Amino acid sequence: MFSPFVNPPATAAPDQRILLGILCMCFAGALFSLMGGTAKLLGVNYSSLQVSWARAFIHLVFLAILFLPSAGIGVLRSRRPGLQLARAAMLTSSNLCFFYAVTFIPLAKAAAISLTAPLIVALLAWPMLQERTTPMRVMAVLIGFIGVLVVVQPGGELFHWASLFVLGSAATYGVYQILTRRVAPHDPPMTSALWAPLTGASLLLLAQPFVWLTPMDWGDLGLFLACGMLGAVGHYFVARALTLAPANIISPFQYVQLLAATCIGWLIFDHLPDAQTWAGAAIIIGSGLLLAWAQARGR
Repeated sequence: MFSPFVNPPATAAPDQRILLGILCMCFAGALFSLMGGTAKLLGVNYSSLQVSWARAFIHLVFLAILFLPSAGIGVLRSRRPGLQLARAAMLTSSNLCFFYAVTFIPLAKAAAISLTAPLIVALLAWPMLQERTTPMRVMAVLIGFIGVLVVVQPGGELFHWASLFVLGSAATYGVYQILTRRVAPHDPPMTSALWAPLTGASLLLLAQPFVWLTPMDWGDLGLFLACGMLGAVGHYFVARALTLAPANIISPFQYVQLLAATCIGWLIFDHLPDAQTWAGAAIIIGSGLLLAWAQARGR
């Protein structure tokens, strides 16, 4: 039986590897949606600063157990510490903004807005990575942000200011991805993987004396542990998916996260997306697929 925590057999057929990659990406999307649900539950009684710290700290412990026995403490040595600090700060900001926002708005609405992260990467790739852009990519980005306006409805009766924090979460996550690509030629993946939660946990630790509330019961403690583990394992499966199949094939399956978030929001919080959220999400997903097609065509 195949285990996601070991390399697949070298004799595995290409079609089987691609299918496994797709399944890994879909599973990661479900895990991220569950993480958002646990953060929303915790946000009722606990500060998003505390929830974000627990998520980063537990993620760090998970990776330390996974990497340090074989690689040693030297794996933390970076050739570009400034870039590592910047990318870690962006990921921390992204998680903090998202966890804060889902305290106020439905999970599916937050998930729909967060799907703009690939569009932000495409928008920033030219100024930050000097990657050539095309009219098709620009069109995809513009269409995607029209979808965001449909979901957020600025100036409308259903507008909620917390939606802007999700947009900020998507923007900082996009910058995080750009910086990850910039640091990739200089540091191995294990180093980058550890720097992100280590920096995030360290920065957020400074705020804990001001916001800390000891978990009220074992159930809340379990939610804190689940939030961190779901994020850690979710990121692992994203990385696993990218080793099994080409990015342009599996990237569209990240949109499963919206479906998972809708199901979790309905089952746990009795929230179902309104028509505007579905319409805007469809536009955002369509723009993302157009962008993926344009990138694959460019290659």
